Amino acid sequence: MTIRLPDAHGVLRTHEPRTEPLAPTPGTPFTSRTVLSAAHVVADPYADVHPGSPAAVDWDATLAFRRHLWSHGLGVAEAMDTAQRGMGLDWAGAAELIRRSAAEARATGGRIACGVGTDQLTATEFGHPYGLDEIRAAYEEQLALVEESGAQAILMASRALAAVAKGPEDYLEVYGHLLRQAAEPVILHWLGPMFDPALEGYWGSADLDAATHTFLEVIAAHPDKVDGIKVSLLDAQREIALRRRLPDGVRCYTGDDFNYPELIAGDERGFSHALLGIFDPLGPLAAEAVRVLDTGDTDGFRRLLDPTVVLSRHLFQAPTRYYKTGVVLLAWLAGHQSHFTMVGGLQSARSLPHLARAYELADGLGLFPDPKQAEARMKNLLSLYGVNQ
Repeated sequence: MTIRLPDAHGVLRTHEPRTEPLAPTPGTPFTSRTVLSAAHVVADPYADVHPGSPAAVDWDATLAFRRHLWSHGLGVAEAMDTAQRGMGLDWAGAAELIRRSAAEARATGGRIACGVGTDQLTATEFGHPYGLDEIRAAYEEQLALVEESGAQAILMASRALAAVAKGPEDYLEVYGHLLRQAAEPVILHWLGPMFDPALEGYWGSADLDAATHTFLEVIAAHPDKVDGIKVSLLDAQREIALRRRLPDGVRCYTGDDFNYPELIAGDERGFSHALLGIFDPLGPLAAEAVRVLDTGDTDGFRRLLDPTVVLSRHLFQAPTRYYKTGVVLLAWLAGHQSHFTMVGGLQSARSLPHLARAYELADGLGLFPDPKQAEARMKNLLSLYGVNQ
C-alpha cells in the first residue's frame, strides 16, 4: 500500500508506510535523568464552541494520554504551552486541568509538575492595565492552586510582567517574592519569544547576556527554592553555558526541541534533564532511549534519539508557537484520540504539506502503534483537502 502526500510545492509524491512499529514497552522511571513531557489537551469535538469561547476539553481522553506517558516512566509537565496555555486554554480551563491531572497522578503514582502563570490577567485594547501588585497576586493564586493539588510548581514566564516591567529590578522583586513563599522548590521557566512573541525582552532585556545575568541573580538569591530551570531558547551553546553557571543542586531541564539529544547526553562537565513538548509524540521512544542512557550507553541513546530531531525541527519550525498542531495530529494518527480537533480551532494553524511531512517523518520513526490505522486516518484527512488516493 502507498499514500500520496503533497510536498511544499503542492506536488503529490508517493510514500510507502511502514508495516511494523518500533513498539517500545512501558517501564519504570529513569535513574540517570529526570524527564518530563509537556502534554497536549484533547478537545471535545462535539462541543458547540466558537472563536473566543472557553475551551471544551475531552477530559477522559486528556487524562488517558497522561496515563500513557506515566506508563512509560515519563513525568508530565501539565498546563504548559503544549497544552495550548494562552493559545486556546484560558486560566479557568488550565485550573481544571491541573486539578484533574494532579488527582490522576496521585491515583497512579505518576510524577507531575504544573505551570503557574498570570494568564487570568488578560490584555485589553489598551494593553495590560496591571501593576506589579496585581501580577504578584495572580501568580500567588495559581501557585496556591498547584501546591494544594500536590503538584510541583513551574513558574512560567508572564506576558503581563513582560508588558509592564520597567527593568530587571521588577523581575527580581516579583520572582523573589514568589520564591520566598513557595512551599517546595520550583522549576523556573524561561520561554523564548519564538514560542511566544509577547515574551520578548524577558528578564528585563532583549540582550540575552543581560537577561541571563538577571535570571541567575534570581536563582542565586534563592537556591534552596529552585529545583531547576527550564530553558526554551533553542540555543544549545547558550543552554550549556547557563547550566555550567547554576548553583550546586539546581538542575537544568532542557526545553530545546532542536538540540535535545546532545543536551541530555551531556559532556564531561554536566548534562541537562528534560522538560520537552516533543516528548509528547516521542514519549515511548524517548523513554526507551533514556533507559539505554541509564545503563551508561550514551552512543546507544544517541542512536535512538538523534533520528527524531528531523521530526522535531519540522514540528517546531517557525512560527514555532504553532508546533502544537503537529503534536495533536500525531496523537490522533497514533490512536490516542478519535479526532483531529483542537481547542481554539488550532488544527488549522499548519498547512496540509506541513502535516503530510509530519506524518511521513513520524511513520519513518515507527511512532504509530498501528501503522495501518495511521495511514487510513491520514488518507481521510487528505481527502478533506481534495487529495484523492
